Amino acid sequence: MSTKAEPKEYRLDAIKWLLVVAVVAVGVVGNSMYSAQPLLYRVLVLVALGLVGLAIASQTAKGSALIQLLRESIVEVRKVVWPTKQETNQTTMLVVAVVIVMALILWGLDTVFGFVASKIIG
Repeated sequence: MSTKAEPKEYRLDAIKWLLVVAVVAVGVVGNSMYSAQPLLYRVLVLVALGLVGLAIASQTAKGSALIQLLRESIVEVRKVVWPTKQETNQTTMLVVAVVIVMALILWGLDTVFGFVASKIIG
């Protein structure tokens, strides 16, 4: 037992998580049992069960904390200063040029070392 007092709405979290597991189990078993049914119907049922499971999970303490984290992440992504198209193209070209130069250097070293090794081995 936890020494912290939980908010009233989170007291039944264990039961809610068991319900989520049960919904997922129903989806897995049902999908297997009804494998002869058209794929579209099975996918629609699985999506519906997934939404039900997410709705139940979002009512738990961890679920609501995850939703809050996702909301804060969206706010932070909006604050990012993204590079312009020109900056992206220039950076990409620089990376391509460095890769080509390094490939040529490594190819040259491999050729030299291969030649030296073949002279040593005979």
